[in-house]
Amino acid sequence: MIEVRELSKYYGETKAVGPLDFTIEKGQVIGLLGLNGAGKTTTLRMLSSELLPTSGRMLVDGIDLAEEPDQIRSKIGYLPDRPPLYGEMRVREFLEFAGRLRGMPALGLMKRVNEVLALTSLVAHGDARIDTLSHGFRQRVGIAQAIVHTPALLLLDEPINGLDPVQIVEMRELIRSLRGEHTIVLSSHILSEISETCDRLLVLVDGRIVTEGTEEELAERMTPGFDVRVVARGDAAAILEQVEKVDGVRAARRLDGKAVASEYRADPAVVAVHVTADRDVREALCKALVGGDIGVLEVMRAEPELESIFLQLAGSANDLEALDGEGNES
Repeated sequence: MIEVRELSKYYGETKAVGPLDFTIEKGQVIGLLGLNGAGKTTTLRMLSSELLPTSGRMLVDGIDLAEEPDQIRSKIGYLPDRPPLYGEMRVREFLEFAGRLRGMPALGLMKRVNEVLALTSLVAHGDARIDTLSHGFRQRVGIAQAIVHTPALLLLDEPINGLDPVQIVEMRELIRSLRGEHTIVLSSHILSEISETCDRLLVLVDGRIVTEGTEEELAERMTPGFDVRVVARGDAAAILEQVEKVDGVRAARRLDGKAVASEYRADPAVVAVHVTADRDVREALCKALVGGDIGVLEVMRAEPELESIFLQLAGSANDLEALDGEGNES
């Protein structure tokens, strides 16, 4: 388990990050979200012990960073946004070197390197020079060096940055395969990947964690009520009029064509509407639309997308604190 208490970093009198307070259970995958300059990389650097905090405590499996820095470093693996690779070295050679740097005994090192090569799908590239590999495979080598010593905590800073769509899917599967054995904290500006990969989210604004929770919990805080997506065939104005008559509906707006399933897009008479209500109004919506002689194609609960949630979360730290349960910062 990872415990962070009152962790802060100052440069002179300027506060960069903190105070940070959070707990991460063993085996979880945590997403670190924030705008540029919010403090994500500084936070990861402190968690990795690459950058010492000005104040506060961090414990990994009960070991305090300040009291036993060497022992805690052996429990941490770190992939910075620029992987620390030596291009002239071969992959297997580099991983053996990384293992020795972390104090791994010679006995068992070769076996572990073979395991890591297999885990990261690098077996066929073990004898290749790192500078001859594609960007995607260099990212894999970066993760391999971070896990070669079997750390309890794995920190990944933008692990899918610059990857093509196929490589992103492969990297997502790799990170998923590491959960459980490693506790993982990752940052990414690609929100869909955070949504696909992480169990819980920490949102940074101006160097502070202003809220945390699962994507569903954040959505509930930011968009209280019941959201419904309606797809119907008919006049848009008439559809909106019928929808707005339903008791409990607070707002309704027409969605763009991307919100309509591809099978309906060729039909200009098909309209998608997002409805925000106080409660579940799906049955009432169906009755109202059918009563208005409107063809109902779909009525389903709409889950807010992480992008819209994040834009709201990043908008105002003061508003966030008011929304975060009891108004605390973590």
